[in-house]
Amino acid sequence: MTGTAEAAAFADGSISMRIYPHNDLDAPGIAAELCAQAGLAAEAGFDGVMTSEHHGGFAGYLPNPLQVTGWLLDRTSGTPGFWAAPCPMLLPLRPVAMLAEEVAWLAARCPGRVGIGVAPGALALDFRVMDLDHADAMPRFRAGLPRLAALLRGEDLGELAGDRALSACAAAPVPVVSTAMSPAAVRRAAACGTGVLYDGASTPERLSELTGHYVDAGGTGPRVLIRRVWLGDPPREAFEQQRDVYRSYSPAAAQRHWRDTGFLCHDTPEALAAELLATWRDTGATCLNLRVHVPGVDPEAAREQIAVLGREVVPLLRDASTRKAHA
Repeated sequence: MTGTAEAAAFADGSISMRIYPHNDLDAPGIAAELCAQAGLAAEAGFDGVMTSEHHGGFAGYLPNPLQVTGWLLDRTSGTPGFWAAPCPMLLPLRPVAMLAEEVAWLAARCPGRVGIGVAPGALALDFRVMDLDHADAMPRFRAGLPRLAALLRGEDLGELAGDRALSACAAAPVPVVSTAMSPAAVRRAAACGTGVLYDGASTPERLSELTGHYVDAGGTGPRVLIRRVWLGDPPREAFEQQRDVYRSYSPAAAQRHWRDTGFLCHDTPEALAAELLATWRDTGATCLNLRVHVPGVDPEAAREQIAVLGREVVPLLRDASTRKAHA
């Protein structure tokens, strides 16, 4: 941690919020609520927001996180430096060059405010609806990640060299992070020059181990710590149900390192901030992403959590990290 975040996606010390759709609303209502919650996060003191991808109405996720990121950037344009990222997108579902072009042009419109995270994809449904074979997910991901990272650094453009937005990435690269749940995954990210996006359920001990592998492999990018949090009396049944959903499709090897429901729940801002700071320190992460959404948490409850976390917890995290940086 380096204290108050710089104005860039995934910057050292940044504290962001993951925004999810509420599927109890209709489509226009979901779109409006996503924008409203992003605006609230900006007003509450967060540095950025993320959205993530699944298809077929899979609860809490979006089929179009990059498009939604554009909405959220527009909604928060009055907050200098506030960033947004589709994180993660499912890289094997798209032509890499097309994705890079779209991200680069969004960054051209919103300089310094755009990042991207990518994942190979674990749900077979996401591939079936795109007429793709889920068995090809990892080969496509391994091939696509280094190319995406290079293009968004303005490197190895080839026949894309005439694209003004991609060319501009040489001077202003778009930061890329890759999901990483194993030593092999963090080494892959390091080799590609990307950062890493840790899962939200793994123990600090496991994530510290992965950080060690990443740094040893020469990784210098962002290391994003995800933590699911709740201040006050939590909806435990909803958390437990969501844990079971994640267990239904996550690799068994990763689940061995999970903690209960994955949520940190405390009655006071001081207690929650203390545990987050300890975990942030112990894992060797460089920035923090918080989540409060699961099916069963209604929009009003989500808004209340975003506001209270921004007002009462985020300042404690910043104060403590600033003191550490100047110690």
